[in-house]
Amino acid sequence: MAESDKRKASDLFIECLEAEGVEYIFGVPGEENLDFLDSLSRSKKIRLILTRHEQGAGFMAATYGRHTGKVGVCLSTLGPGATNFVTAAAYATLGGMPMLMITGQKPIKKSKQGRFQILDVVSMMQPITKYAHQMASSDNIPSRVREAFRIAEEEKPGATHVELPEDIADEFTDSRPIVRSTVRRPTADVKSIAQAVEALEKARRPVLVIGAGANRKMTSKMLGEFVEKTGIPFLTTQLGKGVIDERHPRFLGCAALSSGDFVHRAIEDADCIINIGHDVIEKPPFFMHNDGKRSVEGDQRVVIHVSTKTAEVDPVYFPHIEVIGDIANAVWQIKEAISPSARWNFDAMLGYRKAELEHTEKLAADERFPIFPPHLVQQVRDALPGDAIVCLDNGVYKLWFARGYSAHKPNTVLLDNALASMGAGLPSAMASAMVYPDRKIFAVCGDGGFMMNSQEMETAVRLGLNLTVLILNDNAYGMIRWKQANMGFADFGLTYGNPDFVKYAESYGASGYRVESAAHLGELLAHCRDTPGVHLIDCPVDYSENDRILNTEIKELSRAL
Repeated sequence: MAESDKRKASDLFIECLEAEGVEYIFGVPGEENLDFLDSLSRSKKIRLILTRHEQGAGFMAATYGRHTGKVGVCLSTLGPGATNFVTAAAYATLGGMPMLMITGQKPIKKSKQGRFQILDVVSMMQPITKYAHQMASSDNIPSRVREAFRIAEEEKPGATHVELPEDIADEFTDSRPIVRSTVRRPTADVKSIAQAVEALEKARRPVLVIGAGANRKMTSKMLGEFVEKTGIPFLTTQLGKGVIDERHPRFLGCAALSSGDFVHRAIEDADCIINIGHDVIEKPPFFMHNDGKRSVEGDQRVVIHVSTKTAEVDPVYFPHIEVIGDIANAVWQIKEAISPSARWNFDAMLGYRKAELEHTEKLAADERFPIFPPHLVQQVRDALPGDAIVCLDNGVYKLWFARGYSAHKPNTVLLDNALASMGAGLPSAMASAMVYPDRKIFAVCGDGGFMMNSQEMETAVRLGLNLTVLILNDNAYGMIRWKQANMGFADFGLTYGNPDFVKYAESYGASGYRVESAAHLGELLAHCRDTPGVHLIDCPVDYSENDRILNTEIKELSRAL
């Protein structure tokens, strides 16, 4: 092959990304990425999104993957740039979000800088990714990039990593991109479907639990049809919110706590639980007990696991029947084979849900100031259209949103119940605004989580995004402070001061507002929803009753039923 047919390795790398359909690369380039950056500057298909911190870039790439099912791509330099990706890598891998991290490295064939900035990034990434690889030859770029994408997108999705050293990026090669293959997921075995159907038909009070895997694989249509045909009630885990419209009369609630809530009374009442796409990486929506416990009829309570992968056995999760294959197809097969039973009775389950709604309604009507969390959740829901996307950072408000915010569509409540990292709320709202520019996007952050990546406000303004950041301000790491009080420890080490958030927003070129009453909150939410640009609302919150309600009142009321 003539020398003129060869191309620079960094150009080939960009061509491989284009062949995968990449639209954006989020990140902070460094000296070791300059060949790659030069090649990227000539791409007509991929846009560089320059962020202010690699962690923000990683969270954005992961959220892009969460929404689209396609790999989100992010870029950093070696050493400190690569270490800043670690949290985002864990967020993507635990949360089931396809993402590729590309990091730079000093020349590997001969380097004149000793060990300056050099870490073994590939070894560092191995435990928290599905695949981590150093490019040692430009000829292998197409196969390694294709492999990184394949593995990132395959169930269960997650993060992959490719290191591109400076000298490899500068090589010349005659390799060409590899075309994406077409893959269909295998369908579940007919016998396993028959076992599941038999267990459901024999049961008296079956219930459906919808988990993270169902939200990824867009199973809404099939699950909706299943519930319509059978009338079996359903609840969700935190990562399963919105798969079926939560206004449905058979919706029993979201398992925000692990036990003792109204929704757990419904689970305890069930003699057959069918888990769709559940993954033990989530905080448990309920606890299984290995005590050979019998239900009233003398049969063991049966747990059915429907997912693309077999269930990881855990002290609190060990299903009896497993249906493994494409989730939507498995649900369709069960729906087609099942005959609704005249023995089924869901009155008690639906009664628990009614009691929960009555309890929540009373709380949501409390218009005190600083704002009461259940009231805040109701105000946000009332202000937003059905397809709006609410991106939660991590804090105690996550429990209130999981329980009280009615999700109408899949992936419209982005909360992270896997790594549960602070600092992701704003970047995930930014990625959501890029994927869905026509939808209303709200980030809900505690003051602590917001400040962990607040510098990305500049990125949001520079990109001309339309989004609102609602900061729940209590001048403390509130969730941990709450646990500290629960455990009877003295209040210590968890309070701080905040900047003037209104001025802080304005300094970035965003609009800032401060809530002065419950009625004012409603006005501000409507104004920000209807006004283009980046907005920040500083909302003082009253967390004083979290413990009494979530730990005592709910448990007592639901137990009394």
